[in-house]
Amino acid sequence: MAIEDKKISYRMYFVAFLFFMMAVFVLIKLNNIQWVEGKYYRKLGNKRTVKNFPIPANKGNVYSADGSLLATSIPEYAVYFDAVVPSDTHFRDNLKDLSDSLSVMFGKPTGFYQAKLQKARANKSRYVFIAKKLSYTEQVRLKSFPLFNKGANKGGIIITPEIVRKHPIGLVAKRTIGYERSNEDGKGLEYAFREYLNGKNGHRMMQKIAKNQWKPISDVNEKEPQDGYDIISTIDVYIQDIAHHALLKQLEIYKADHGCVVVMETKTGHIKAIANLGRGEDGSYFETQNYAINESHEPGSTFKLIDLIAVLDDKKADTSTVYDSHGGLITYYKRKVKDSNNRGYGKISLARGFEVSSNTVLVQSVYNNYKNNPKQFVDRINSYGLNKPLGLPIKGEGKSFIPYPGTSAWSGTSLPWMAFGYGLSVTPLQTLTMYNAVANNGVMVKPIFVSEVKEWNKTIKKFNTEIINPKICSQETLGKVQAVLENVVKKGTGSKLYSKDFSMSGKTGTAQVNYGKPDMYYASSFVGYFPAVQPKYSCIVVIHKPDKTVGYYGADVSGPVFKRIAQKIFTDSPATNHVKNIEAKVVSQDNKYNNYYKEVVKEGQIVPNVKGMEAMDAIALLENLGLKVKVIGLGRVKKQSITSGQKINKNQTIIIELS
Repeated sequence: MAIEDKKISYRMYFVAFLFFMMAVFVLIKLNNIQWVEGKYYRKLGNKRTVKNFPIPANKGNVYSADGSLLATSIPEYAVYFDAVVPSDTHFRDNLKDLSDSLSVMFGKPTGFYQAKLQKARANKSRYVFIAKKLSYTEQVRLKSFPLFNKGANKGGIIITPEIVRKHPIGLVAKRTIGYERSNEDGKGLEYAFREYLNGKNGHRMMQKIAKNQWKPISDVNEKEPQDGYDIISTIDVYIQDIAHHALLKQLEIYKADHGCVVVMETKTGHIKAIANLGRGEDGSYFETQNYAINESHEPGSTFKLIDLIAVLDDKKADTSTVYDSHGGLITYYKRKVKDSNNRGYGKISLARGFEVSSNTVLVQSVYNNYKNNPKQFVDRINSYGLNKPLGLPIKGEGKSFIPYPGTSAWSGTSLPWMAFGYGLSVTPLQTLTMYNAVANNGVMVKPIFVSEVKEWNKTIKKFNTEIINPKICSQETLGKVQAVLENVVKKGTGSKLYSKDFSMSGKTGTAQVNYGKPDMYYASSFVGYFPAVQPKYSCIVVIHKPDKTVGYYGADVSGPVFKRIAQKIFTDSPATNHVKNIEAKVVSQDNKYNNYYKEVVKEGQIVPNVKGMEAMDAIALLENLGLKVKVIGLGRVKKQSITSGQKINKNQTIIIELS
């Protein structure tokens, strides 16, 4: 019996020892988790339940040259309710008043909101939808409602901001302004200047409350976002509107497939208007592609300007040199070059041949003088940069093509075909840049779409005029070419456009796209500048695939668009003094702002009255005085949250509402 008791005792000791060892193991493991691996597991736990969410910065605005707002970022807010957060007392005491407030704001009955909130409370719902697409003012108002005014941690309100890009005055130059995230063609100014516009994102800590549902841990952000800078484009809304509607009208009349217009300021290269319209399936026209920049094609007769400059500047011929048009037909390597006039023009001067756009005359002038050294002719073309892109900041620029002697692209017909704008390709903007050089006394400047980057009234970067070629030809040649271009409108192919009220110079073009193929169609163009003496603007109009039964010649299809633009700018009231009025307005506004700022500073650190001021001036003034500014809406200031005359406190926030 004693032996049996001893065996039982051993077993009990053994079991006790096992339990002791297990307890020691558990303690060691707990100690290891707490002190050795604790940091890792705490980090893992936080990673799964707490996360740093980015707060997108407000993108900078895009302004037109005359101060109109073309693109801006507007915050929109979505509001949700965490029904678990409020205490029973807070929820019960505020339910009716909160439901009443929501009813007044959103129009649904008080009972609807009471039932919704009570159901959410019973179901312990942590992400109940309240409203979305709220303005800044509306979400501020919502935060003041009973219960919600206790904040996220006591009142359960969850506010999610979203930045939305708006175009306040419509889709002006839509394809040029573009979008940051889009295909290559849509990457306009928004994409090109994104490093300035985008700003720097902030971030806030959020806690996971349900599947894919997060709420802010506190009402304060870990890092506040830094807003982007504004860019001032060269677009003039007044000129843009003229160009857009003039092009649209002509596209509709001729039932054309698509077209573009560009207006450039002669001296600076500033693009004042750019319209690109294509026809949709329903027959309406809208901005489909940036044709002016990305569509490279055979230019046709507008390229004859190069012929005229080359033969005159190289002393190969003069404007008075006579050529036989051979009845409107000549042949090179069994391929025919024809004039639009089937009978030809007889024997006429080079100048007259250009004025009536005789293919036979211009081709002879080039081929006869450069056939033994075609490289001389092509090198002149390339010296103007027409063999390469302009190097615009806007992505998707079309690739030009200029064949070169000695390469596989060169053949016997290359030189004569180039002479009347075939066998090569350039973009409309490249053609305009060449004509603008003639208007600009021989100085070729690069097209500019943005004049400066600003932070309110502070200039961050200016984009000055960039010269591509300081002198495209001699002054003597330039004078002769300018005279001939003026005569094209007075007594040449553009004579239908002539007006004694204002002068224009330019060249018509009627190119056969896909020449010799079943899908051949016409591209009608007119490019030039106005006024003819001391030109202010250059302009190109290209219209593709006009209905042949209605008409297809450049003077008939594209010319009227050019004339309409010139006429509206310089002859229609109040357009006659448009540029002077704009300049005077800017100076007046600047002086008014500067004087007002001096007076405010003189009076001491008090809140000024900014009602009626332009948004940019008001913001600059208030921020210079040390205030943080929140902006609601667009236009001029109609309300300010802090009344004028009050003392300014450090880091105080003022809300200004615009209309």
